[in-house]
Amino acid sequence: MSLFPYALARPFLFSLDPEAAHDLTMASLARTQGTPLTAAYCSAKVSDPIELAGLKFPNRVGLAAGLDKNARCIDGLAAMGFGFVEVGTVTPKAQPGNPKPRMFRLPEANALINRLGFNNDGLDAFLANVKKSAIRQKNNPLLLGLNIGKNAATPIENAVDDYLICLDGVYPHADYVTVNISSPNTKNLRALQSDEALDALLGRIAERLEILATQHGKRVPIFVKIAPDLDDAQIEVIAATLKRHAMDGVVATNTTLSREAVKGLRHAEETGGLSGAPVLEASNRVIRQLRAALGVGFPIIGVGGVMSGADAVSKIKAGADVVQIYTGLIYKGPALVGEAALAIKKSR
Repeated sequence: MSLFPYALARPFLFSLDPEAAHDLTMASLARTQGTPLTAAYCSAKVSDPIELAGLKFPNRVGLAAGLDKNARCIDGLAAMGFGFVEVGTVTPKAQPGNPKPRMFRLPEANALINRLGFNNDGLDAFLANVKKSAIRQKNNPLLLGLNIGKNAATPIENAVDDYLICLDGVYPHADYVTVNISSPNTKNLRALQSDEALDALLGRIAERLEILATQHGKRVPIFVKIAPDLDDAQIEVIAATLKRHAMDGVVATNTTLSREAVKGLRHAEETGGLSGAPVLEASNRVIRQLRAALGVGFPIIGVGGVMSGADAVSKIKAGADVVQIYTGLIYKGPALVGEAALAIKKSR
């Protein structure tokens, strides 16, 4: 159990600029992980194993990509009780992302808006951090997902090249890889969710997977992360394309461009992706439609708006196999991990 209640830290963190608070938190985790100071935020891991995509998840609650873009804090995050942690999004080359300010809190709605734009230190630095993490160097049941994207300067018609560079780099070190085609903060990225573009991208990834599996003597599962702002027809096309190219699963969903749920609130009209409580039902809608289209047995990671144990259970009931949290961790703290994992365990 954590020795330092998050309720004591939150007022200070929320007094800071959102990105400054994020940077301070990640720097603190990086410094304290693997030391006795981990006791300030560690939690016992709820045991609720599930086999999915050929992997054994210790429990059904994971960290969504975006919090630890450079894979600096894997061990600190692992101490919070997650069954799996996903880091990134990483791009081939380092890039600064969009101009600041680019992250905004909407506390009345338990929400965030960000337009970070895949700011990260690049693939080489990312892999160096992954290799240094203690869970990669010993037999730890926590699963590690590595999330890949494209550089902002890469033309959309050449996007597949960036994804293949990243895939080649992360493949030996990942328990699973997530192909992020749904961030709203990289120009034209969501165009990769369209019929022809997605078919072409996943076709090339499937080809490279065969080569990598032979080269490394193992088959690493590939998930594809999609947006909540999709209509029924688009979801049907995506589901069919995932199956056609034998992808291993889908992450549903990323942030939303919709502002319906936060109209009139301060910062509501800022450009970027909205995350947190307002995304819960939009995400669950996509999950339900994906489950209907994909059938039983196709792995779905549900993410978007999990702020409580009940929210996590709602994702499982919608059709997800496991869930991820991000904004909930910022608003509720590490205790949410165990709360969500225990609620899912008790719901079955």
